[in-house]
Amino acid sequence: MTEMQTKTIMVLNGPNLNLLGSREPETYGNLTLSEIGSMLKQHAASHGLEIDFRQSNHEGTLVDWIQEAADSADGIVLNAAAYTHTSVAIRDAIAAINTPVIEVHLSNVFAREEFRHHSFVSDQAEGVICGFGATGYVLAIDAFASMLRVQS
Repeated sequence: MTEMQTKTIMVLNGPNLNLLGSREPETYGNLTLSEIGSMLKQHAASHGLEIDFRQSNHEGTLVDWIQEAADSADGIVLNAAAYTHTSVAIRDAIAAINTPVIEVHLSNVFAREEFRHHSFVSDQAEGVICGFGATGYVLAIDAFASMLRVQS
C-alpha cells in the first residue's frame, strides 16, 4: 500500500500584516497574524492539509517564496497587502509557476480608496476573497480542500 502524501498550502502575507491586532482594528480586525496562522493550521488539519504560514514586508522575499512554492506547495493563499496594487513582480512570479493561487484580503478593497480597486494579482489567481476578515483565509483553505479533492 502506498502512503498518501499530505498536501501543503503556502499562506503568504505581505507588508504590515505583522501589525495585525493593533493596526486599524476597525478595518483589519482584532486578531494577530499569529492567531490567524494558528486558526488556519487547525482548520487545514481538519481537511488533512498542512499550512506553511509566512509573512514578509519585502517584495523580493514574497517573489522568492512564490517561486519556492512551485516545488513545495500544492496551492498558495496570498494576501499581498499593499503589493497587490503595485507589484508587477509578484504578478509575474505567479504567472511563471503552475501552482494555483487564491488572493485574500481582510477588508473589502472595493469599499475603500480607489487605488485599492486594482489588483495585479487577480488575473493570475484562481479566485479572490475579500471583506470577510480572517474568515477569508478559512474560505480559501476550504476552496483548496475542494479543488485538491477533485484533482485526486
